[in-house]
Amino acid sequence: MIRATNIRKNYDHLEVLKGVDLHIKEGEIISIVGASGAGKTTLLQILGTLDKPSESTNSSLLINNIDVLKLKDEEISKFRNLNLGFIFQFHQLLPEFTALENVCIPAFIAGKEKTETEKEAQRLLDYLDVAHRINHYPSELSGGEQQRVAVARALINKPKVIFADEPSGNLDTKTAETLHNLFFKLRDELGQTFVIVTHNEELADMADRKLIMKDGLITSIKEVKIETE
Repeated sequence: MIRATNIRKNYDHLEVLKGVDLHIKEGEIISIVGASGAGKTTLLQILGTLDKPSESTNSSLLINNIDVLKLKDEEISKFRNLNLGFIFQFHQLLPEFTALENVCIPAFIAGKEKTETEKEAQRLLDYLDVAHRINHYPSELSGGEQQRVAVARALINKPKVIFADEPSGNLDTKTAETLHNLFFKLRDELGQTFVIVTHNEELADMADRKLIMKDGLITSIKEVKIETE
């Protein structure tokens, strides 16, 4: 599903990623942990095509057998919209749009038809137990409800991979636990692959594999569950 080789990233003279190699299988849930400044979010952003490795490095990134580093910017944007979903610590919902409208936005960007898109958005919001909040604005939703709407938005285009950056970092313990269990339900029922950056050790230990980063490198990999091809 994802094969990254020699991922390096420099900001001026600061070397943030020092040659990361990574293989993620379809349907896996991967957690990435490490101290602040280890390079976790930078790696996630590159894997998610939101950023690129530094130039003049022999890096490669294959997602679903497509070498995304060879795509032009417009092609990368289209690929990202159709194949990748994103969940952030702060939900990033647009305040002027309702829950339903927020969920629909990625599909509208992809040029999908309005009626079918709204029908799918309603189905996802129902699946995530927030259908009763469909016409509410983000400011009218609880933190957990906002994140569930953000999850629905990430799922609307049926992406192959979901990237999550501290998805429960802004939630209370009970709501965070519910969100964590939801990720595994989605993997089991819909088959998505998840790559999750987190400081939450409980969530990290629930993953199929826990990758530990230090000083711009993956220093160890903990096999949490038995892997299947």
